[in-house]
Amino acid sequence: MAITLTSLSQIPALGFDTIIDVRSPDEWADDHVPGAISLPVLDNEERARVGTIYKQVNPFTARKLGAALVARNAAKHLEGPLADMAGGWRPLVYCWRGGQRSGSFATILSQIGWRVEILAGGYKAYRSLVVQAMYDAPFPAGVVLLDGNTGSGKTALLPRLAAQGLQVIDLEGLARHRGSLFGGTGGQPSQRAFEGALAMACGAIDPARPVVIEAESAKIGDLRLPPALWKAMQAAPRIEVAAPPYARVAHLLTAYPDMVADRTRVDGILTGLEPLHPAEVIAAWRGAAAAGDFATMAMGLIERHYDPRYARHRGRSAPPVAVIEAAMLDDAGLDDLSARVAGAIRGLA
Repeated sequence: MAITLTSLSQIPALGFDTIIDVRSPDEWADDHVPGAISLPVLDNEERARVGTIYKQVNPFTARKLGAALVARNAAKHLEGPLADMAGGWRPLVYCWRGGQRSGSFATILSQIGWRVEILAGGYKAYRSLVVQAMYDAPFPAGVVLLDGNTGSGKTALLPRLAAQGLQVIDLEGLARHRGSLFGGTGGQPSQRAFEGALAMACGAIDPARPVVIEAESAKIGDLRLPPALWKAMQAAPRIEVAAPPYARVAHLLTAYPDMVADRTRVDGILTGLEPLHPAEVIAAWRGAAAAGDFATMAMGLIERHYDPRYARHRGRSAPPVAVIEAAMLDDAGLDDLSARVAGAIRGLA
């Protein structure tokens, strides 16, 4: 039986034990249904080989080879990751269009006795719902922006606000990037995968209540914010958190342990700022980093690089609806700050 998706919220609601992506590893790496596992029935080379034979020889020969390869790879999966699945296991299987690859694998699973179903239209059906949500439809709820200068603890506030019952979407978490010069966290998802994760997060929110989102530019690292979200963020009220530079420096050193650990990477980032600042300023920052004096480096970046850019950007925006100050950004300070921010957000209703 084929399952037809009409909304992204159906995916978790359908209650399948496992969602299986049988496409090639390259297809999987670009994007996949959130929560799915990869069990390719054709690897990258096999998929290319079958496709070449289909075009250059004939479809019959390609299908015969494809069937042999699918059977061989299915056996590996049955003897490997699926070996311990019980008789009541219920998987959902999909490929690119919901065609031969998913159909072949689902047939094998059903013959064993598992209650397998296929995603009608495959990955393309899922992706069309993501495009609709991110490009064609308006953002599904009101937005409140959480703003503040670099190091003011905005990202650390998000889970605290969620714990107080507010709706939160962590864009930097989904983008796997902290939205700054030193923000890379080991590789971002593809643009499609980011949009898919964001669309799933949007599908889970209550449209009757606002959602709190950290203020960002139109890009987080290399990823673009989808138009529907960006439009909602531009029109959203802004709550600004403020803390003195010394508190922000202390917080940055805690939030960016990888910066302290990799001096070579830090030096490369600072060197990349040479077109923006005088040579003696860059040299001072590099010298502080080389000596392990990251507090001095961070203070210099706050005063000479980050804060002036934030000020110019805010000069083009409406004033914040509230400015909430904190003297410290340690755990106790963030807990207190989050309570006051939550109160201000609820006061907007």
